[in-house]
Amino acid sequence: MASLAQQFTGLRCPPVSRSRLSKPFTPHRQTHTPGSPKKPSSLTIVSAVAISNAQTRERTELKQLFDDAYDRCRTAPMEGVAFTLEDFHTALDKYDFNSELGTKVKGTVFCTDANGALVDITAKSSAFLPVQEACIHKIKHVGEAGIVPGLKEEFVIIGENEADDSLILSLRTIQYDLAWERCRQLQAEDVVVKGKVVGANKGGVVAVVEGLRGFVPFSQISTKTIAEELLEKELPLKFVEVDEEQSRLVLSNRKAMADSQAQLGIGSVVIGTVQSLKPYGAFIDIGGINGLLHVSQISHDRVSDIATVLQPGDTLKVMILSHDRERGRVSLSTKKLEPTPGDMIRNPKLVFEKAEEMAQTFRQRIAQAEAMARADMLRFQPESGLTLSSDGILGPLSSDLPAEGLDLSDVPVATDEP
Repeated sequence: MASLAQQFTGLRCPPVSRSRLSKPFTPHRQTHTPGSPKKPSSLTIVSAVAISNAQTRERTELKQLFDDAYDRCRTAPMEGVAFTLEDFHTALDKYDFNSELGTKVKGTVFCTDANGALVDITAKSSAFLPVQEACIHKIKHVGEAGIVPGLKEEFVIIGENEADDSLILSLRTIQYDLAWERCRQLQAEDVVVKGKVVGANKGGVVAVVEGLRGFVPFSQISTKTIAEELLEKELPLKFVEVDEEQSRLVLSNRKAMADSQAQLGIGSVVIGTVQSLKPYGAFIDIGGINGLLHVSQISHDRVSDIATVLQPGDTLKVMILSHDRERGRVSLSTKKLEPTPGDMIRNPKLVFEKAEEMAQTFRQRIAQAEAMARADMLRFQPESGLTLSSDGILGPLSSDLPAEGLDLSDVPVATDEP
């Protein structure tokens, strides 16, 4: 086929006979007439290329093909196409789904940015997950909630973008429903949970539990303290009311503390944290309850300065000596846990290692003392019919004894016989 330059040249020049092309080219030189202005000499060059009839026919056919295709695009664009427009709509309807508000759909995250995430839900267009709908907790970027490209998750449709008809999704709504379900379950199981205080008003404080904001009335807070002192602190709580329809979540710190205190038996060993030091002793946090470790109960050896033995923030094992539920007072001791008098000052690590063993010995002495006390009572009430068992246990227990047992904090340490 002739080159493009030849084709364009051929379109502009008529065919030239071979005889004319065979003659040598002689430039025409103009002569100058005396007295007339002298014109610059110029050369007139004529170029011509012969084009065969086959090439002309090929170009004509190609032009006709383009003209026919153009006419079909204008008049019958779907002519000869097996996949019709109706087939296309049918295929879309086949993969379409219910896009009503509240419908749950499965999707795959494929793009994230500061505003949210784009999600492929196999719809006609991608869906959008705003950052404020990505998590039940407040976040600044969806990545903080673990939402990254490739994540497959179930979402709920909460709206539609009128600009491009794309759907708006939410994960927060699903997490919100699950949180209410979890709170109902925890209430049914009557368990103690931790809640962080994030706000307050004249009636109580607001605490976050399972991602939900619940209300704790001041009447349900065990300690007498102002709301500002509770901010950002965690409180042990129990559920009083869980009503999702009314969005009411009421909690009680008093019920949680009563449940915890009921488990504080005399002679129990618990782990605590030193909260503060006073000249008369140290206040120890034992699971949300403040107990007093009196200076006289730190060691058998005299402690003149508590700061030489304990510091705020120290973790230690202590034993419950007494528990006044009405006044909310708990007395503690490390003195009763010393294998050898003075160990709490010289070797506190050994005291904590032997704590359970020493507490068991202490509880045995309590049981023996109570049995002896009940036996003495029987001497004055022989008609009661109560007798001691072979192991020194009297049953049933006398109702005259306090529910928390005897306060035997002054019982001397058991020692080997000399």
